[in-house]
Amino acid sequence: MQEWPQRPVTAHRRDADEKESRSANGADWDRYADEYQATHGEFLGDVGFLWGPEGLTEAEAGILGDVRDRDVLEVGSGAGQCSRWIRSQGGRAFGLDLSHRQLQHSRRIDEMSGVTVPSVRGTATHLPFADDSFDIVFSSFGALQFVADIDRAVAETARVLRPGGRYAFSITHPTRWMFPDDPTTEGLTASQSYWDRTPYVEVDDETGTTSYVEHHRTLGDWVALLAGHGFRLTTLLEPEWPADHERLWGGWSRERGVLTPGTAIFGSDLWSRVD
Repeated sequence: MQEWPQRPVTAHRRDADEKESRSANGADWDRYADEYQATHGEFLGDVGFLWGPEGLTEAEAGILGDVRDRDVLEVGSGAGQCSRWIRSQGGRAFGLDLSHRQLQHSRRIDEMSGVTVPSVRGTATHLPFADDSFDIVFSSFGALQFVADIDRAVAETARVLRPGGRYAFSITHPTRWMFPDDPTTEGLTASQSYWDRTPYVEVDDETGTTSYVEHHRTLGDWVALLAGHGFRLTTLLEPEWPADHERLWGGWSRERGVLTPGTAIFGSDLWSRVD
């Protein structure tokens, strides 16, 4: 199943705060969850850990390190595929997602696979866990690019991590912000500034409501953000598009992927918690 073209929406560049972002994206994922799992479920695997549309797995990348006997939180866990893989490797993984429908899919796959991921509905900016609860926190193309108050989200991660804990996440590669969200040749011409951090907002043409919000930060922004909360960056991966990979995933395609990176993966360790 192809994901292009998208539903009829009008795109804007304007400010969008945390409340608007959360309201739009939670509802968007509730609407999209069934289609997403039907389209990508086989590629993701019920017990599988992919870092992005290129198909790089955690087994290949090893960004989290040894997960056995570790307490692990996945922020933006969706249907729990990544956390289920961690549990299959001996880790104690837990999921958190904004979308009720995605969590229903997680429960469904729990029952089908026999690998259960305890999960809660919540947000990256208000993690419902005690201080020093986890050895690892990660987001695989999950919450972070949809969060307006990113400083609060990273602070919350530092709070729930134990000293020396691991924090890793993947996002749309920041350089993609310069290009239209189009997997065809029309999307290969830079049309806006890399340094323009104005949020991308979609408004549903039928209802007039905000249906999607995405927030852009540069590579330098992410590095400064991590350092400002006591993290030491150890890993920055930009997966290349595999030679035999023909999958179309939204704005990701082979046509674009062989020319420009689509995903950035950050790995860091918590050296000192900043109050």
